[in-house]
Amino acid sequence: MPLLTFPNPHEMALSIRATALVFEDSRSNELLERIRLVAPSEANVLIIGETGTGKELTARHVHELSRRRKEPFIAVNCGALTDSLVESELFGHEKGAFTGALSSRAGWFEEANGGTLFLDEIGDLPLATQVKLLRVLQEREVVPVGSRQARPINVRLIAATNVRLEEAVEAGRFRGDLFFRLNVAILELLPLRKRPGDIMPLVKHFLKTYGNRLGAPDIGISPSAERALLLHPWPGNIRELENVVHHAVLVCRNDEIDVNHLHLSRLESGSGFCARKDSDSDPFEQALLAFFEEGTPDLYARIEHLIMRAAYHYCHNNQLQTARLLGISRNVVRARLLQYGELPSGSARSDASPGPD
Repeated sequence: MPLLTFPNPHEMALSIRATALVFEDSRSNELLERIRLVAPSEANVLIIGETGTGKELTARHVHELSRRRKEPFIAVNCGALTDSLVESELFGHEKGAFTGALSSRAGWFEEANGGTLFLDEIGDLPLATQVKLLRVLQEREVVPVGSRQARPINVRLIAATNVRLEEAVEAGRFRGDLFFRLNVAILELLPLRKRPGDIMPLVKHFLKTYGNRLGAPDIGISPSAERALLLHPWPGNIRELENVVHHAVLVCRNDEIDVNHLHLSRLESGSGFCARKDSDSDPFEQALLAFFEEGTPDLYARIEHLIMRAAYHYCHNNQLQTARLLGISRNVVRARLLQYGELPSGSARSDASPGPD
């Protein structure tokens, strides 16, 4: 099973980035194959996906599989750069270019020369900086702030975003020409809830990691806890999963994690790029997930009872209308209502015509 981690993941305890990435799920394997095809080229790469899905790890893997793997890999979070300093950070500056510029300094493009520059949250760049970035990509040279002399660079750019850049372009927040310049090779990282085959391999990895740190390398996990982990929607993706496992390792007893050791969030799934309506945000499905996590006995029978009773009352206790609403026969409705005690056991009256039963 391919496993990607940072060189020193323990130093990233407060980071919102995913510190591990596996490719066990079939859709993750498709992504891995696409990475292998894209990496050897010199094309710009655009990685899209929710926060915590492993975008930087993916970018590092692209770099490691490329011809530039022995050259620098520089990661920059555009969202952390202030508008006043973003250009000097990216392109460098000359001494005296602005207040506080006591000496000349190379920007991140020059630092990554010969290698790969990863720009995370590229959608947060100011429009004025986007113009200069487009020129850098077109001309393959940078002009430091306060200088008129261009400096040639040889950098492969990998950009990442957790928002839909197409929508940002339509809203006027992102330049269309820069988008098309970046939109060459696309790698989409699905949220963890859409690649469930990766959940338990990640759980085992984090169990081993934190178990070893705490001197308890043989911590196991109960079947009920495993079911809860598989059914949770993971709005925080891999980073949330790591935090949940870490907490569970800290509070569990007898070297086994049970469902009551899991501190699962109740946030809705999807944010940023993937905040769109799909089956994962369906209220009915979320209600079912809540039942699943409770471990309710005879769950199927209970759900069927709730649906039948709610539909019957919604139809003002009319069996025929209830049957039509649910798409089943009236005989089935009647049998279930008798079973659930919603009808007197000796009742035989028909309600073929509208009206209360």
